[in-house]
Amino acid sequence: MDTHIQFRIDEETRRLAQQMAESQGRTLSGACRELVEQLAEQQRQATSYHNGLSLQVQRAFDKLEAGAATFVDHDTAKSRMEERKARLRARHLPRSHR
Repeated sequence: MDTHIQFRIDEETRRLAQQMAESQGRTLSGACRELVEQLAEQQRQATSYHNGLSLQVQRAFDKLEAGAATFVDHDTAKSRMEERKARLRARHLPRSHR
């Protein structure tokens, strides 16, 4: 089911926006619809990311509660991260940028 959105803008803004839309071969209504669709897609992606991150966090807590978590001290974690970054750089960056 389609829905309608109404909003108020000053006449100068409407005129300039309409000119720009027409110069691109679109109607102002079509340009507004595209903007709303883009905003909705950005929200879908943000929601998907948030849900995925929440799932990862929940899995980590489940693992902790089950006694299956392994903890690493700060220095070890830092060292492992540096090693990982070095491998990625070696794989993806030219020698001059490593």
